[in-house]
Amino acid sequence: MSELIVLGYEDRAVADKAFAEVQRLTKDHVVELSGLAVVSVDEDGKTHVDTPARTEEIAMSATAGALWGMVFGILILTPGIGVVGAAAGGLIGKLQQMGVDNKFRKNVQELLRPGTSAVVVMAKKVTEDRFAAAMGPFGGEVLKTSLSEESERELAEQLAGPEAAA
Repeated sequence: MSELIVLGYEDRAVADKAFAEVQRLTKDHVVELSGLAVVSVDEDGKTHVDTPARTEEIAMSATAGALWGMVFGILILTPGIGVVGAAAGGLIGKLQQMGVDNKFRKNVQELLRPGTSAVVVMAKKVTEDRFAAAMGPFGGEVLKTSLSEESERELAEQLAGPEAAA
């Protein structure tokens, strides 16, 4: 089961500190990551994404990287279901079946208003109490949902397309 956690902040500097803390928590084995990014929205509404350099602590397989990118794109960068292609629409439908519904997407998008930032964490494992204690001093708003291993596998298969299954 993977946890998708979005930590929203009014200030980019606080988001950067929280991002560094999440990286430190990987070294302490509090969280095992499959994806990590800081997202900021400038005053003009343009979204900027910063991800850590690929490290041993955040080493991702191609499938995990593709899954992370797809989930991230649908949650944050896709402006609306009406403007996405059929493939992305199918992925949105699959996410909805797995509990990542439009309400969660809407909450994430509302969290990312102009001038705000968020740390987006996709964790394979997380020690909830230690993670919460470490992130508490940064404040902010927390949004969270889960994906089962089966759900992740199904999404990865859908991302790979029908030719990969043959």
